[in-house]
Amino acid sequence: MPNALTVVGGEDPEGIVSGAGATQCVVYQAEMRVRPFGLPIAERVCSGSNPLRKNLLQGAPNLTGRLTKLQREAGSQWVPEAQMASETANRHRFEYLSLSSDLGFDRLSIVSIPTSTRRDLLGSLALTAACVATIRPLAAAPVADVQAVRVISKRPNLYHGWPTLARRSNGELLVVCSGGRQSHVCPFGWVELMKSRDGGRSWGWPRILMDSPTDDRDAGVCETSRGSLLVTTFTSLAYVDYLKGAKPGTRGRFMNWTRERIDAWKSAHERLTQAEREEMLGTWMLRSTDGGMTWSAPYRVPVNSPHGPIALSDGRVIYAGKRLWHPKRRIGVADSRDDGQTWRWLAEVPTRDGDDFTDYHELHIVEAANGRLVAHIRNHNKANERETLQTESDDGGRSWSMPHAIGVWGLPSHLARLRDGRLLMTYGYRRSPFGNQARLSEDNGDSWSEPMTISDDGEGGDLGYPSTVELDDGSLVTVWYEKMSGSPYAVLRQAVWTTPG
Repeated sequence: MPNALTVVGGEDPEGIVSGAGATQCVVYQAEMRVRPFGLPIAERVCSGSNPLRKNLLQGAPNLTGRLTKLQREAGSQWVPEAQMASETANRHRFEYLSLSSDLGFDRLSIVSIPTSTRRDLLGSLALTAACVATIRPLAAAPVADVQAVRVISKRPNLYHGWPTLARRSNGELLVVCSGGRQSHVCPFGWVELMKSRDGGRSWGWPRILMDSPTDDRDAGVCETSRGSLLVTTFTSLAYVDYLKGAKPGTRGRFMNWTRERIDAWKSAHERLTQAEREEMLGTWMLRSTDGGMTWSAPYRVPVNSPHGPIALSDGRVIYAGKRLWHPKRRIGVADSRDDGQTWRWLAEVPTRDGDDFTDYHELHIVEAANGRLVAHIRNHNKANERETLQTESDDGGRSWSMPHAIGVWGLPSHLARLRDGRLLMTYGYRRSPFGNQARLSEDNGDSWSEPMTISDDGEGGDLGYPSTVELDDGSLVTVWYEKMSGSPYAVLRQAVWTTPG
């Protein structure tokens, strides 16, 4: 076996080949299906006892760091596909799916010493798969058939944020959101509910469910196995810092400050004393047992996340999220065995080495067809920043796997299980082209498809938090919030679409 590396065609911008004095090799690319691992490809391939490591590192001991840099700066440009002309390269060509899509490219080229025969190559790849990932030819990216997109919110002169869509067992659609707002952050948010009895073709006038004397934010909703409705929210004083810095005639982060606006904010702020404001902070739930005609008073629950809890097949309700406004913060899951009336802490979600769990946010759970619980996490740690992390439980939520990257830049994720057993994740995409995307899993969350675009016409990043339900005819309805061009107020938008297959 040669003791050095080279590249078939293309350039060697980091001097890996020239520094190793190599002669010839083949470029291998293969799709990575990486559920148990959370490291970037370069680190995962070039570390440990991975059999591919010896091939990669022959004569190039610094390849790991250099390859990581190439991953960020050059990506697949390092080995142009047009120059992969040799018969060997073409015959044994695969593609590696890059996990670092937030760095601006889709695939990462890996170089390896060539094997003498196809049998040797396939044997090497089989060994590598055991340590690294499942390798298979790259499938065509799925395409969503988006049939209609429209605004469904009813108050154009108010800001709407962070909605959740749910479908009841009788077919009725519910959407809740934080409405009544002036901007992304303000002291005026309330929780409002709209209903549709025709699959989202029309929506009733919004009804205010909760309007506390402070800001009521992200709203979630679900139906339990007994038919009760649960709505969630949390209260916030985030607006206070913006109010302190407000001056007439200046531009704040979210709005232009006028004397009238400052006076309104101060009046809202002074509805409570400081002690009362702090007492009002919490994570809240409202419950209805009559289809939403009447509602309980808000009561406290152990965690919060934007899209709220889900009903499980065993009759429990489970809620993944963070404990807010408490001296001891926690991230994990709580469950209810009495239809959402009372809640107990069930389990912590573990924290990856090097991560701070306080930078895990906005979890959501789905129950897969095989009974596994899959949870997604909005990640703001340096590793995989602004990607979605995933954790799983095979014991009903009592323990959870170490969170790991799934190669998805975007957040937060809403999870749903379709009638055919596939899992669907929808999430906001807050970089150009701004919008919302979706991915499918056909293996209970072990792997996810390439992204499907639901919308890509946003004017900026003040959008997202999509959630999706499936109708009787198999079509999908997704609702999200978005601040559109020409107005300072975000609206609720809805798309009707179908998946391939």
